[in-house]
Amino acid sequence: MSGKNAEPAVATKSWRDRFKGASVNLFYAPALIMLVLFSLYPLISGIGISLTSWDGFNPEKIFVGLSNYVTMLRDANFRMTLINTFIYGIGSTIIQQVLGLGLALLLNSKIKGRNLMRAIIYLPALVSAVIMGTMYYFIFQYDTGALNTILSALGLEKVVWFQNATTALIILVMNSVQFVGTSMIIYLAGLQGLDQSVVEAASLDGASGWKMFWNITLPGLAPSFTTSVVLNLIGGLKLFDVIKVLTGGGPGYSTNSVSSYISIQYFDNQNAGYAAAMGVVLFIIIAVVTTVMNKGLDKLGWN
Repeated sequence: MSGKNAEPAVATKSWRDRFKGASVNLFYAPALIMLVLFSLYPLISGIGISLTSWDGFNPEKIFVGLSNYVTMLRDANFRMTLINTFIYGIGSTIIQQVLGLGLALLLNSKIKGRNLMRAIIYLPALVSAVIMGTMYYFIFQYDTGALNTILSALGLEKVVWFQNATTALIILVMNSVQFVGTSMIIYLAGLQGLDQSVVEAASLDGASGWKMFWNITLPGLAPSFTTSVVLNLIGGLKLFDVIKVLTGGGPGYSTNSVSSYISIQYFDNQNAGYAAAMGVVLFIIIAVVTTVMNKGLDKLGWN
């Protein structure tokens, strides 16, 4: 009798063990659903569309295989936008690291009003890039721009800032100053997380100034450096909104990034298949660059 009663107890215990933690795992479901709907599905769908000839509106899609990718290799405008994309990515990353780290070192010291200064420097990062781009437009606009107004007042000739491709590229890269505050916050967090016992020991050994920075502070900021560089690089490679507001990709196609060129192909030229192919290539480029950066910094001991 006792043996018969023991069997259901064993079975019940086995069932509970089997589903132990299942309720906790259900908490992952919303994030997983969002990942599939808004990341995985668009990626797979984009790859499928890149293999077709489609105008983006009609239900009919014509399968063309790798034709769009072959066209991309022959497209001089795409090559130009690809070079621009790397200029934006690398240029903005360098600017943000140098200024962000410098400001973090300054505002980590005991100076009056440092909290207010931190807030002021970080504030532009909270503003929409479109709004910041519009502000830059009113600075560099030819007829009534603030900069040309100042030049006229000084008796100098006005400059057509956006007519020259090189000048326009420089202005677009400089616009990345908007996000210097983000890098500053990351480096501030790293500076405040440094092991103070190591810093004090180095000070007792006579380290100061450049020696302290190069041998103690900079290696201690390795995780912050990796995080900041990767985030800034990804943001720079995806640059889109500021280009649309400031130059529209002009003159010609000379200031387009891959992202803005995708917009032109999809909405203006109604070539959704080709736009999707460029989107797939941009995704691969960002993934490869990010992976290489992480691996390279890891080998250098900066991860």
